[in-house]
Amino acid sequence: MIDVMPKGFVVTISPPKRSLEQNARLWAMLAEVSERLNYHGRRLSPEDWKHIFTASLRGEELDAVPTLDGKRMILIGLRTSKMNKSEFSDLFAIIEMYAASKGLKLQDQREAA
Repeated sequence: MIDVMPKGFVVTISPPKRSLEQNARLWAMLAEVSERLNYHGRRLSPEDWKHIFTASLRGEELDAVPTLDGKRMILIGLRTSKMNKSEFSDLFAIIEMYAASKGLKLQDQREAA
């Protein structure tokens, strides 16, 4: 089949990307953490929590760059949309471990998804 593809087409074999169910579960977990936990005395949005947890997962793959005015640093490379199913499972584990360390038992988000 590949040999009949038009010239210039590229075939990529990669692990399966996250599922819609995983994405729904992620946002339910982030919303619950956002509603019930503070981070260094501050309430954060689900999006902010996503960045924190993703940075914990990605670690060395991230890079910090200055803002346009040079007054702050931001992390780049925090996209979850490119994660595969296995990476998403690892992200869930980080969220669950952090929540448990703060005394928060998250609802079973698989049922919510």
